[in-house]
Amino acid sequence: MQYGEFDDQNHPRHSTSDFARLIDAALDRRAFMRASLGTAAFILTTGCDSQSAQNTSSISTPTEPLLGFDAVASSTADTVTLPPGYTWSPLISWGDPISASANPFSHPDALTAAEQALAFGDNNDGMTLFEVDADHAVLAVNNEYINRWNFYSDTANPTADEVSKAQLAHGVTLLNLHRENGAWRVQLDGPNTRRVTAQSPVQFSGPASGHSLLQTTVDPSGTAGTGTFANCGTGRTPWGTLLTCEENFNAYFSHSAAAYTPTPAQQRYGLGESDWGLHWGRFDARFDTASEPNEPHRFGWVVEIDPMDPTNTPRKRTALGRFKHENAEVVLAKDGRVVVYMGDDERGEYLYRFVSSASFRPGDAAHNSTLLDEGTLYAARFEAPDDALSGSGQWLALKLGENGIGPDSGFNDQAEICVLTRLAATAAAATTLDRPEWVSAHPTKAEVYCALTNNTARGVGSNAGGVSMPVGGPNPRAENLYGQIVRWRPTGGDHTSDTFDWDLFAVAGNPLVHNDGLNAGSSNITPGNLFNAPDGLAFDKRGALWIQTDGNFSNAGEFAGMGNNQMLAANPETGEIRRFLVGPLGCEVTGMQWSEDNTALFVGIQHPGDHSSGSHFPDGDDAIPRATVIVVTRQDGGVIGA
Repeated sequence: MQYGEFDDQNHPRHSTSDFARLIDAALDRRAFMRASLGTAAFILTTGCDSQSAQNTSSISTPTEPLLGFDAVASSTADTVTLPPGYTWSPLISWGDPISASANPFSHPDALTAAEQALAFGDNNDGMTLFEVDADHAVLAVNNEYINRWNFYSDTANPTADEVSKAQLAHGVTLLNLHRENGAWRVQLDGPNTRRVTAQSPVQFSGPASGHSLLQTTVDPSGTAGTGTFANCGTGRTPWGTLLTCEENFNAYFSHSAAAYTPTPAQQRYGLGESDWGLHWGRFDARFDTASEPNEPHRFGWVVEIDPMDPTNTPRKRTALGRFKHENAEVVLAKDGRVVVYMGDDERGEYLYRFVSSASFRPGDAAHNSTLLDEGTLYAARFEAPDDALSGSGQWLALKLGENGIGPDSGFNDQAEICVLTRLAATAAAATTLDRPEWVSAHPTKAEVYCALTNNTARGVGSNAGGVSMPVGGPNPRAENLYGQIVRWRPTGGDHTSDTFDWDLFAVAGNPLVHNDGLNAGSSNITPGNLFNAPDGLAFDKRGALWIQTDGNFSNAGEFAGMGNNQMLAANPETGEIRRFLVGPLGCEVTGMQWSEDNTALFVGIQHPGDHSSGSHFPDGDDAIPRATVIVVTRQDGGVIGA
């Protein structure tokens, strides 16, 4: 079950919230609300002219050297399937030690909280590679969540040690790697190897730091927090730091009071009486909103970590807004200002952009350390004629006194906008999107892509704030099962421009089931590359766009022929898409990084065996399935994908 489905099951939405009615009155039902975007990696983008939007019907599909591998067929095998000439090997799996003082993984019951603190976390997601030289690197890997049955002997009644073990399996794992005889290996006890978990100290910076909404019993200053968890995608800054993104934080909070009605703001962020079966609030008062109503405000941020300095305290950059962050895609604008694109991964939520006030200065660490604290946060509005799959758009500043944001819509200062960003974007009438997930920017031109994973409530329901989700623009299908990838080009090739043109690069679908129409997919979707739920997106340095999926792997009904979740590569010029990798049973394929020489590709295999699919990946035989980072290489040592 995907987290969005779990959220709906545990916290069903009202058809119209109090906040939505307030916004409706203030805006007089402004028509055609929309928004989108999110992902991770620093790209130095050169200036270029804006290009006109392109309808997917005009995309041709010739064979291109950019995609120099033989496409693989869909698969339901319990292994990683690759093109001829490629091979894979596991780098690290959940429970494997990162210190020589920890025992090798044997069984979940043998892993104590103390040992989990010295072991790789569970359910790895986004990752970022920081190379020191040709043979040494630091790999930062998100550990998003746990499989409770591997941590709790009784999933309904965990012990204090089991909850502590669960908290220590979340967060980020930083690994020193070294290359031996061409193969990358984990260096135990490396100088940068460490865990940042739900129990680690963090600092708040930016507009919300010290605000009353962040103040708690333990931290009355509102500046010093504890922990990061639910870490989804990542990002890389031009100054060499990691951005890790907190997503489904609401899953960890419960409320112990006998009578409890969530406020409109809590409801908008999915907070309710119960958590999602984690039970952290039983042993850690931070996660009981009856005791600490402000603690949820301290999660849902982009967190900056210096991978090369274990003594540096991670910082939650509040200027980038609080929502269910998927990733953080960082680019430099023409004038050197830092632009961060981010998606809010929930049905009917928004795409965001942050533009720094000051410009990046190479080598000036003190100056660059504040760039993500001062700037302007925006939400996207997409415009299009009826039934068009392309159009124009604008970025709406989320600032006090602009775009309907002020006391009448519940905001008194910029800190409140940063903490309750979803509500501010609704007040500004941004466009609701079909779960905006990873965002990725082209490496050589001003062009950005975002995966819109799916939205079964499109056209028939509302988002968590009661805002309707009409069909149209970048969300062209009602009850969207398959997802799509939206692309936009900032006006004048300038990422700081407040306007853009957009089109749909790919509309996922199933031509084996549907003869025509959007559910058959756009013209670049064929029986040989069909997929659903595009999630991870990233460009390699050659300009190929790689797509990872987190969707329905039943291989039946509407999803017949799609097999297990997969990874594909696309040529953004021609629209051609080829399947490169298929994951094992029940997994999500998520997180990807290339070595600097493009000869090694690190890929995440998350939750193999989900939905009781019978996986034993990666160890085989009767072993329990474990989330794993694998390394893909060519047998001839050549460039991946070429």
